[in-house]
Amino acid sequence: MRVARAHPQPRSTPYPPLRGVTLMALSAMAILVAGFLATSLLVRARYAHQALPGVRVARLAVAGMDERQIESFLRAQMDYPSSGLILLRDGERIWAPRPAELGAVLDSAAMARAALNVGRQGGPLQRLAEQWRAWFVGVNIPAVIRFDGRAAARYLAQVAAEIDRPTREAVLRLEGSQVVMSQGQSGRRLNIPATVEKLVHPIGRMIDAQIELVIEETPPRVLEAGEAAQQARRILSAPLVLQTEGAGPWVFEPQHLASFLRIDLVQGPEGGKYRLQVDPQALATALQPLAAELDRPAQDARFIFNDDTKALELIAPAQQGRSLDIPATVSAVQEALAAGEHNVELRFQITEPRVHDDATAEALGIREPVVVVNSYFGGSDPARIHNIRTAAAAFHGLLVAPGETLSMAEVLGDISLDTGYAEALIIFGDRTIKGVGGGVCQVSTTLFRAAFFGGYPILERHPHAYRVGYYELGANSPGPGLDATVFVPLVDFKFTNDREAWLLMETYIVGNRLIWKFYSSDDGRQVEWSSRQSNPVEPPEPLYRENPDLEKGEIRQVDWEAEGLDVTVTRTVRRGGQVLYEDVFQTHYLPWRAIYEYGPGTELPEGAQRDDD
Repeated sequence: MRVARAHPQPRSTPYPPLRGVTLMALSAMAILVAGFLATSLLVRARYAHQALPGVRVARLAVAGMDERQIESFLRAQMDYPSSGLILLRDGERIWAPRPAELGAVLDSAAMARAALNVGRQGGPLQRLAEQWRAWFVGVNIPAVIRFDGRAAARYLAQVAAEIDRPTREAVLRLEGSQVVMSQGQSGRRLNIPATVEKLVHPIGRMIDAQIELVIEETPPRVLEAGEAAQQARRILSAPLVLQTEGAGPWVFEPQHLASFLRIDLVQGPEGGKYRLQVDPQALATALQPLAAELDRPAQDARFIFNDDTKALELIAPAQQGRSLDIPATVSAVQEALAAGEHNVELRFQITEPRVHDDATAEALGIREPVVVVNSYFGGSDPARIHNIRTAAAAFHGLLVAPGETLSMAEVLGDISLDTGYAEALIIFGDRTIKGVGGGVCQVSTTLFRAAFFGGYPILERHPHAYRVGYYELGANSPGPGLDATVFVPLVDFKFTNDREAWLLMETYIVGNRLIWKFYSSDDGRQVEWSSRQSNPVEPPEPLYRENPDLEKGEIRQVDWEAEGLDVTVTRTVRRGGQVLYEDVFQTHYLPWRAIYEYGPGTELPEGAQRDDD
C-alpha cells in the first residue's frame, strides 16, 4: 500500500493577498472622493448664491433660486394668511376673519435664508454631508409663519363689543301700591387672552379651523322676578279686611297694605329669587291698637245670695275672656294673602271664667252673711249719689276666690265720663272742687269697713287728708279713722279673702245709705278693735269764694269745717283663741275750714276771709 508523503510548504511574507485588496479599495475610494469633491466644487460653483439641488421649503422645490427668487416664489405659492379661514363661533353667531386679520404673517425671508444655508454652514465635512443629503435624500425647510397676538386681540376686542354685556339684577320694589319690576340678565364677557391662546395651534400649522370663543358668563343673584311681582300685584289688588264677630271690620287699603309687605332675597340650589311676605313686626304694630279695643277679661258669673233658700240667684252670666292673639292673626293674614284672600278673621286667645252660670252656693262654700256694714251720704248732691251708685254697682254680685286679693282700682277700672261717672265735688289739695268721680271714696270707705269688721287682712289702705263729714254720719258710725280713699290708678285699696270659702259681695243703696254685705262661710273668727284720738287742731276761719253763677246777695256753704286730729285704730282678729292678725291703722287729719260761695256784689259778713285776699 502506497502512502503518500507530505511535502513541506515554502516560507513566505504574511497575508500577501489582503494587502493587495486594501490598496485597491483605497485607490477606488480616493478616486470617488476626488470625484465627489470635484463634483461638489462644480455644484457649489454652479449654485453659488442659490439653493442647492434637493432643497425644498414647505415641500416646494427651490433649487437654483436665489434669496429674492425664493421669497417671491414662496409668497406666490403660500397664501395662507390671506386665503386661510378661521371661523370664530359663539352659539349661532359666527365671525370669519382671515388669518392675516388675526396677525398671521408668512416669514418668507426666514425661509429663504434657511434654504440658502443648507450645505453652506459648519466645517467642510458638515457642509459636504449636507450637500450629499440634499442631493441624494433631500432637505425640507418647514414653513415659518409669525403670529402677532396683539393683532388678534385687537380683532377680538371688536368681537367683544358685540358679545359683552353687563350683569343686571332683577328688580322688584313697591312704589306706594304700585309694583315695579324688571327682569335680570346674565353678564357675558369674551375672554380675549384665552381665545388668542386657542388660535396659536391652527395658525401655526396654517390650517383652517373653527374656534369656540371663550365666553365667561356672570349670572346675577336674581335673574327672574316675575313670580314675586305677580304675587305682589295679587296681594295689592284689594284691601285687607280684618273682622270678628261683634266688632269691626277694619280695612287696610292697598296703599296701607303695601307698608306691611317685605321683599327678601333668598338663595336656593338654582340661584336667588325674591320672596314676598308680610312683615310680621309691621303688621303686629298695626294690630296693637285693636287689642286695646277687643281684649276683655274673663268675667265670672254674678249672683246674689237668697237668705231664705240659701241658694245663689244668677244676676249676670259668665263671659269668656279673650285677648287678641297677634302672632296667630299675623300668621292667618300671611296665609290668606298668599292664597289670594283678603278677608281674615281675627284670632283670639280664650280664657274661661272661673265661675260659670250653674255654680252653686254649696260648691263655692257660701252659706251665710259674714259681715254687713253701711255708710251714710245724706246731704250729697245728685251727681255724688250717681257716682256712689255707679261705683257700688261694680261690686254687686262679685265673687272673690279663696286666697285672692281684691284690688278696688282693678274692679273700678277707668273712672271717667265715658264710663258713666259724673262731675261732683272732690278734695283736691286744700280745696273742694268739681271733678269726675266725686263720691267714689264713699264706696272705698264702706268696702274698707266691711273688710275691717269681717276680719280680712288689709293689704293697702290710704286715709283722707281731711275728715269727711259723710263718713262720721249715723248712729252706728265707727267715727274718724276708718275711711279709705281711692284714686285710680295711683291710690288703691286691697284686701285678701283668706277664708277657705269664696266671698260674695252685695251692694245696695237704700235711702241715703250704702249697704255692703259679705257672704261666705263663718269660720269662727272674731274682730276686736279700738280707736284712740289725739292732737285735735281747730279748723281755720271760713273762706269765701266768689261764684259768678250765683245771684247777688246769695251765699251758699259748699264745705264744712272739721278739726285736725290724729287717730289710731287697732284691730285684733282671733279664731279659737288664736290671733290671726293684729293691725294698727294710723290717720293724721289736717284741719279743714268751712267754705262759702257767694254771688258777685254780695255783701259779706264783717271780717270774712275772701279767697283772693
